[in-house]
Amino acid sequence: MPSVTLDPAVRHNSRVLVAAQALGGASAPIIISLGGLVGQMLSTTPALATLPVSLYNTGLALSTLPAAWFMRRIGRRQAYLLGAVLGLLSGLLAAWAIVLGDFWLFCLGTAMAGFYGACVQSYRFAATDGAPPDWRPVAISRVLIGGLAAAVIGPQVVIWTRDLWVAAPFTGSFVGQALLAVLAVPVLWLLRPLPAAAEPTVSEGGRPLRQIVSQPRFVVAVSAGVVSYGLMAFIMTAAPMAMVGCGFTVGEAALGIQWHVLAMFAPSLFTGQLIQRFGKITITGAGLALIGASGALALGGLELTHFWGSLILLGLGWNFGFIGATALITDCYRPEERTRVQSFNDFLVYGSVAVASFGAGHLLNTAGWEIINQLMFPLLAVVLAMLAWLAWREREMATA
Repeated sequence: MPSVTLDPAVRHNSRVLVAAQALGGASAPIIISLGGLVGQMLSTTPALATLPVSLYNTGLALSTLPAAWFMRRIGRRQAYLLGAVLGLLSGLLAAWAIVLGDFWLFCLGTAMAGFYGACVQSYRFAATDGAPPDWRPVAISRVLIGGLAAAVIGPQVVIWTRDLWVAAPFTGSFVGQALLAVLAVPVLWLLRPLPAAAEPTVSEGGRPLRQIVSQPRFVVAVSAGVVSYGLMAFIMTAAPMAMVGCGFTVGEAALGIQWHVLAMFAPSLFTGQLIQRFGKITITGAGLALIGASGALALGGLELTHFWGSLILLGLGWNFGFIGATALITDCYRPEERTRVQSFNDFLVYGSVAVASFGAGHLLNTAGWEIINQLMFPLLAVVLAMLAWLAWREREMATA
């Protein structure tokens, strides 16, 4: 562990946010795994079956900016509590929609859950508030360990509750989503106020957003975040359909996704330490290289090992690339600028995820699995070149 002195409130909040991530992050697997099935069950138009999942991702992307506004106005804790309340209401609304057989009401419920999702995604930034720069990658990595628990909790809620109401399948799972949000409320209530220097007031300003986001470091960091998360979401959405299309069972496809999710979050146990040792740019680049390796393996054949191995490499690449890019972002703003910059970054990143979720199925049907994997290489090459340029530029500035 890094030998740094942390304010007790910073250390305490880091632990609280890990637990909050485990509970709040479990909502997404429930919505993503069941949204298409429920959509298929409720919609009279097969093409609209995955719309609830796409609307959840869209709601998350669009909620990043208003969520940041609430954080600035009423503080992180109160904004996060509001998010949990909306998570509760969205789960109950989705469950009620299934009982009524109302597809559009169900879509409204999943879209509403996007606000809670936007709050949950900002927990990784909240863990860095008041922390020294050297400890921020560790804080981000620790919070994402909660995602590993969420990857287990969400599917288990689905397994144990999906058949509780025989007349309305999956109703119990969305009630379970609501209950997870209720459990998050007392956890979030434990967040402590930070030292005055780390808690800027609403009246404090900072530089214009245009000036901040024009920094080369920000441009490169957000590009790495968009590409690592966007490609991961795109491939992860298309992979199960491609596997079933190649003759594998739904169970084999689900097992591949399970290994993928574990690969996404398990490295968080040590990613922060790797960033401290090798640097943010190096680990971010390694993540993008691993995503490229996943594409190369996918192009190597259509056996089960190709699909599973590709998904595991994709998860590892996402972890290094996304955590590294997030750590780079934390170097681009002052304390009073944090929520504006963080929310703008997340708007761009999760906006790319929303686009990916809308387009993956269509591109798979029109272009095929091979083309999907080939398309990632130009994007990865561009961002890797940007990272190399940033590393060179910062070395030149350090020696000037």
